[in-house]
Amino acid sequence: MARMPSAERRRQLTEAAIRAMARDGVAKTTTRSIAAEADVSLSVFHYCFDSKQALVESVITTITDHYVTVVKEALKPRASLEETVRAGFQAYWDHVRAHPDEHMLTYELTQYALRQPGFEHLARRQYELYSDTYAELIDQLGRSMNFQLRVPVSALARYLAAMTDGLTLNYLVLGDEAAWTDILDTVTAHIAGLVHAEGDLTGEKPRP
Repeated sequence: MARMPSAERRRQLTEAAIRAMARDGVAKTTTRSIAAEADVSLSVFHYCFDSKQALVESVITTITDHYVTVVKEALKPRASLEETVRAGFQAYWDHVRAHPDEHMLTYELTQYALRQPGFEHLARRQYELYSDTYAELIDQLGRSMNFQLRVPVSALARYLAAMTDGLTLNYLVLGDEAAWTDILDTVTAHIAGLVHAEGDLTGEKPRP
């Protein structure tokens, strides 16, 4: 077995855990099955992760990174704020359609963490991560397109996290891809209405 840096080995094992959990379910996935999926020995797994909590947290963070990377790339400034926001949501939606099992796994991880004694903090961390990620994306977009929010960043970030969480679950349960063009257009128009460009004389004081 080729030697590799521990950080890279952790990434390898985390990706293997995501594949195994998405295929077999969180409860049925064992450290042994993850090691087999990654084609490493069980001792290597235990060297990289000293607890199952550490593994689950790594899985949650990595899945989030998968689609955040795609969304960040899509949020390059376009002709208008609405076009830019729409591109970001479209990138996320495309990821959901391409990787439904991975997104379904996020809900299973939440339920698992809430029901497993000693893991409850991971469910909280998961949803804090969603809000923190949106706050980062809002900041990126605000700096690149020079706009001010009509609502606090923290409130908008948590709202967006809750909204996309609900819409994703709705799609995973109901499907109906044809409805999503209108849904994304509605979401885009709503979010664009919560910001205004610098110099927009609305009489409203910008919110930090």
